[in-house]
Amino acid sequence: MNISIEQVAALRAKTGAGPMDCKQALIEANGSEAEAIEILKKKGMARAIKKMGREAKAGVIKSYIHAGDKIGVLLELNCETDFVAHTKEFQRLALDICLQIAAFNPQYVSKGNAPKEVLDKEAEIARAQCAGKSDPVVEKIVQGKLDKWANEFCLLDQAFFKDNTVTIKDLIASKIASMGENIVVRRFVRYQLGE
Repeated sequence: MNISIEQVAALRAKTGAGPMDCKQALIEANGSEAEAIEILKKKGMARAIKKMGREAKAGVIKSYIHAGDKIGVLLELNCETDFVAHTKEFQRLALDICLQIAAFNPQYVSKGNAPKEVLDKEAEIARAQCAGKSDPVVEKIVQGKLDKWANEFCLLDQAFFKDNTVTIKDLIASKIASMGENIVVRRFVRYQLGE
């Protein structure tokens, strides 16, 4: 299949992947940009998963004060080296995550960071709403409700405000793939005037 330089450049602009990776993905997808993006996401995720186990102690503490001075966010975003921490791409990611926190007010970094008693209470409420249903059905409903709860209250599970087809976890995984280092949201605090 003949892939044009323009197709490669367009895909590269959308994904940040290298030119040869873009060309190979377009070939595999028979020229379909949407399919090529999916292929790159899958490959990027595979690379990102390998890097997620690496220690991330460098990074930044980013602050954001929303217009009107009524909401403020402090975020600790870690990576492996100071070099990456000071790149525009990493700084932009930190700001985007701060904006996400300011806008959507997550309570926890991830479901794994939520206190067990909070998760147990949510599961108990979901079970109470399933009276009369069989156990396997109840467990599926409870899991679905916990996932929905995480989508609202856990930062990594929230849909990214700039592209609601991508979660914050997916956004970070794509940045791990493009920057070549593990990236971790260590912690954050959101302040709102009067709270």
